[in-house]
Amino acid sequence: MEANLSACPTYHAGAEPHPTSILDPRQQSPDNEKPAAPTSSHPQLQAHNDHTMAEAPKPSSSVKLVLLGEAAVGKSSLVLRFVNNDFQENKEPTIGGETLTWHATAAAFLTQKCNLPTRTIKFEIWDTAGQERFASLAPMYYRNAQAALVVYDLTKPTSLVKAKHWVAELQRQASPGIVIALVGNKLDLTNESGDADSEGADGDESGDARKISTEEAQAYAEEESLLFFETSAKTGHNVSEVFTAIANAIPETSLKSTRGPGAANAVSRGGDEQRVNLNGPREAAKEGCAC
Repeated sequence: MEANLSACPTYHAGAEPHPTSILDPRQQSPDNEKPAAPTSSHPQLQAHNDHTMAEAPKPSSSVKLVLLGEAAVGKSSLVLRFVNNDFQENKEPTIGGETLTWHATAAAFLTQKCNLPTRTIKFEIWDTAGQERFASLAPMYYRNAQAALVVYDLTKPTSLVKAKHWVAELQRQASPGIVIALVGNKLDLTNESGDADSEGADGDESGDARKISTEEAQAYAEEESLLFFETSAKTGHNVSEVFTAIANAIPETSLKSTRGPGAANAVSRGGDEQRVNLNGPREAAKEGCAC
């Protein structure tokens, strides 16, 4: 019995393999049991495969976002800067007759994507008219919204009063857990804009037309648990940062509810009426977006 074992080449590490062992994988030597060559012999190919796997599509979620604030604080300018990286010096109020996609006469609808490390957020943005006569229509736009930008003008104290009114209304009537960002716009009119050639709205040589301090607005935002930014739609300062911060702040459970074929029902408790408002203009809006 012992002689038979010693005659078997598979039991001796240094012995030449028997010809029949090549045909039988169970009798191959350990050196012949290595995996295919690309993994061990071609590290560049393996690195390419790893890179391809890392570029797998990220999950995508839709987020309904509404902009609120007094007229002429720069809501539409912020959206246009975010969506098209554009600024119009003499922008008309948000009431019909512009190049955006309009819903009735009280809001514009645009879309834009925000790429996060782990997912893509598609913002469905409702830019509401700030005129007082349209205030009663606002609830139909912020209903079921997952996020809101409440905008005020850094050079106009009454606009912060109005912004606080909108925050209170959202906290009282909007969806629970809505992410609210308080945004002070027109930073380019202050001496903090970084533009040495800027001048104040009243021609102030110091270039500072600020009437609302950062400390005042930030203290209010912290008290109400709001995100807070000061922006310039004209220069683009902090605009993308606002939307990125909102995208990161949306609760994971809220994002999950917008996936799949039932997304419209999950986002909208308003049923068919809400879906009718969103369908139709959405495709046309994509033509003017940088989506």
